[in-house]
Amino acid sequence: MMRKEEKTAVITANATHEGDTGSPEVQIAILTARINELTEHLRVHTHDNHSRRGLLMMVGKRRNLLEYLQKKDIERYRAIVAKLGLRK
Repeated sequence: MMRKEEKTAVITANATHEGDTGSPEVQIAILTARINELTEHLRVHTHDNHSRRGLLMMVGKRRNLLEYLQKKDIERYRAIVAKLGLRK
């Protein structure tokens, strides 16, 4: 689980303006951090299917946000994908 300091650091690193907590870029970055954390958890606890379902739901939500951002503004989409290392 992400601590408050970690989440704040992710938000400030990806905010488009001061006080920005809800833009697609910030939401995608937070979901990516949570996905990476949960992936490491599932490498140790391979039979934790409840957490696996949560992981798949987060991946789907991130995918929808990325699709939205791609349709809305392709340059912002390319910037966040490059910054987070997605879509290799």
